[in-house]
Amino acid sequence: MKQLLLKGLFLGVGATIQGLAMALFLFPHFIPSGGAASVGVLLYYLLQVPYGITLWVLNASLLFIAFKWLGKNNALWTLFCVSVTSFTISYITPFIHGTISYVFVDLVFGAILFGIGIGMLFRLGASSGGMDILALIISKHKRITPGKTLFCINTSLLLLTSFVVDWRILIYAVSSQFISTKILDIVNTINFANKTEKATEQKRIA
Repeated sequence: MKQLLLKGLFLGVGATIQGLAMALFLFPHFIPSGGAASVGVLLYYLLQVPYGITLWVLNASLLFIAFKWLGKNNALWTLFCVSVTSFTISYITPFIHGTISYVFVDLVFGAILFGIGIGMLFRLGASSGGMDILALIISKHKRITPGKTLFCINTSLLLLTSFVVDWRILIYAVSSQFISTKILDIVNTINFANKTEKATEQKRIA
């Protein structure tokens, strides 16, 4: 029970960090963090549909469809993370009136926070949902690698978003993806166990 609560707390923090990155730094510049976020940006720009609602409905629908591919445990944790992220975005967005800084400054800070948040989720076997679920379903049926499928989906949605909102969004989104995935890899590969063991050994020596 204790491990379950700790896992929920850790995932909740990661999902909250992800939501903060999107609501505070990326979305005010209409920079999507991925395929699902592209849909959120488009619907907000065209119809003023709140980001949080779009992300939750889209992710929940995809998770429901892909339940058997993800497995019950991972699907439920992913739904939990999606709910926390969506709630964070929905709660913060009404208080955001304009951007915090220049676009590239916000992009860097947002991408770093986003990478940290996603990295925390990945470490415990959860995900942020999104178009990776749809890519998994298509790859299962069409025998296409998930990576290629995800690239095609995200690229198509990013191109559509940049065409409707602003062509510079494509450059911003790619830059954000590059930074956040680098941070994700760092967070996902840090060996906290070894660091703890080394600290314990140093205390014993001292």
